[in-house]
Amino acid sequence: MAINWPISPRRLRELGIVGMNQRNGQYIAEMNPRRYYPLVDDKLLSKELAEEAGLNVPALYAVIRTPHEIRNLPKIVAGHEEFVIKPANGAGGDGILVIDGRQSESPPVFRKSSGKPASLDEIGLHLSNILAGAYSLGGRPDAAMIEYRVQFSPLFEKISFQGVPDIRTIVYRGYPVMAMVRLPTTQSDGKANLHQGAIGAGVDMAKGCTLDGVSHNRHVTHHPDTHEPVSGVNIPGWQSLLEMAARCGDITGLGYLGVDVVLDRDLGPLILELNARPGLSIQVANGEGLRHRIERVDRHVDYLDRTETAAERADWSRENLAPMNL
Repeated sequence: MAINWPISPRRLRELGIVGMNQRNGQYIAEMNPRRYYPLVDDKLLSKELAEEAGLNVPALYAVIRTPHEIRNLPKIVAGHEEFVIKPANGAGGDGILVIDGRQSESPPVFRKSSGKPASLDEIGLHLSNILAGAYSLGGRPDAAMIEYRVQFSPLFEKISFQGVPDIRTIVYRGYPVMAMVRLPTTQSDGKANLHQGAIGAGVDMAKGCTLDGVSHNRHVTHHPDTHEPVSGVNIPGWQSLLEMAARCGDITGLGYLGVDVVLDRDLGPLILELNARPGLSIQVANGEGLRHRIERVDRHVDYLDRTETAAERADWSRENLAPMNL
């Protein structure tokens, strides 16, 4: 169901829309102990945490921590035609550089996901900016990760532009409560980032099927580049994806969490990132607010006399958090 803006306060309450103040004060501040923030703010720690729990993540090729180590870049990428560079403490997708091939060997020139060339010197400058904190939370000095580039799954081929879509799931008290697929566009430069112009398509929690979407907080039904409808795509292994998201709540100790998963063509689901402050556009993508679903989880958990497994929590979410027709 589409949310048509502007919208009255009464309608916002009916839809259960969570605003920024409520999210920050009631869910993030109360449900996320600050001592656990580094586990998700630092992508290196998140990757290690997931691997220790037996969850799949993109392979890490190298970590650049000092300007001196940038000179090792030719050796690091020598055996890789494709790779991704990202700041360990970045936010909102800023600072991520995706290389999807080489344009020449001598001198080495790579090709970015946008199709534009990138020399080793340009990539080295990008690494320097990451180390200087250009993309980190609070502008603090950072580290740069060089890792496996996820191979595009054909599942979303008709409703995505160049980049790799991902699936964002909000987990509350260990229960997946809402999900969306983030679809890259020309405007987002092939990145699955809503702030840069990607589309967020809601997902039916029961069926794992995409719904209509949102772009810049506006309801959309078709992808602007491919002109294909974004709804009606069935996500394979939906139960397993929800279980994976539920387990991320367990390993981080956070009660309100965003889990980003990508579907790799060869390796299947991979955890891309964890977020202690997930945004609220997911509500517009689903045409429904988070509050009603969160309240249902609270009633369920408060009634229980035991802790459910990740599989049981995923089952419950599918049975009890289907879209509402308000």
